[in-house]
This record gives sequence, structure tokens and C-alpha cells, in this order.
Amino acid sequence: MTFTLTSADFRDGDSLPDAQVMAGGNTAPQLSWSGAPEGTKSFAITCYDPDAPTGSGFWHWTVANIPADVTTLAAGAALPAGAIEGRTDFGAPGYGGAAPPAGHGPHRYIFTVFAVDTDRLDLTADNSGAVFGFNLHFHTLARASITATYENTGE
Repeated sequence: MTFTLTSADFRDGDSLPDAQVMAGGNTAPQLSWSGAPEGTKSFAITCYDPDAPTGSGFWHWTVANIPADVTTLAAGAALPAGAIEGRTDFGAPGYGGAAPPAGHGPHRYIFTVFAVDTDRLDLTADNSGAVFGFNLHFHTLARASITATYENTGE
């Protein structure tokens, strides 16, 4: 079985809806996943913009310790008990919507779900996307991604 990630809010390759844009609704999208490998004990989710003009991209969302029996999150929903959101590159935990600089061209927003081999990663709301990524590197059994784009035309 293939590990897959989908969203009711957009398809892979679509433009992000206004609801997922910082100047729009700034709401985390609906996400569903299936086909996690045997041994999955929890899930993690990230949203990353590799096109941000920072030299290191931009973390828009990091979530870990989602229980293994959870395979969907409603748009903007509260996270299940035990899950933790990390600090985004906006400086606070939680979802931070698309907000590329005006005229910078289209940016990609890569939403990834990770099947994790432990119930709990030792992470806090103060941890950055890099720290989440470091921990996930050592505990990921599989990952699935979908990518959306968004461009701030300045209009």
C-alpha cells in the first residue's frame, strides 16, 4: 500500500485557496492520509516554502506527536490531544499561511505527513522547523507530500 496525503481544500499542483493565505483566512488546510507503513506509532506534519528569499526556505507549520489512530485533520481544527505545534519562521507556534513578498513570483508550499516510529518526539512549541526536521530524520518510516503554489502579485 502506498502512503498518500490529500486535501479537500486543494489538489497537488493547485494554487492555495485564500483560506490558507496569511492575508486571507490564515487557516490550516484539511489534510487526510492513508497507507502508513507497519510500525507507525505517530504522525508529524510540516509545511515548507523552499522558494522564500532566505537562503534556507521558510517553515509555515510543524506538528508532531499526532496519535497513530488519527488520519485526518479538518481545516483549522484543533489538534488531537498530545500533538504539538512548533515555532514557525513567523516566530510563533501554529499554522502561518502563505505570505511571499509581492512580485517575488510563485512560491511552492510543500505539505508533508511523516509516519513516525515512536509515539512521541521530544519536541516543544519553542522548537524550530530545523529541530523538527532533525528529529524526524531519525524517526521517519515513510512520508507523503502534496504541493500547492501561491503568488503575491501585490494587487
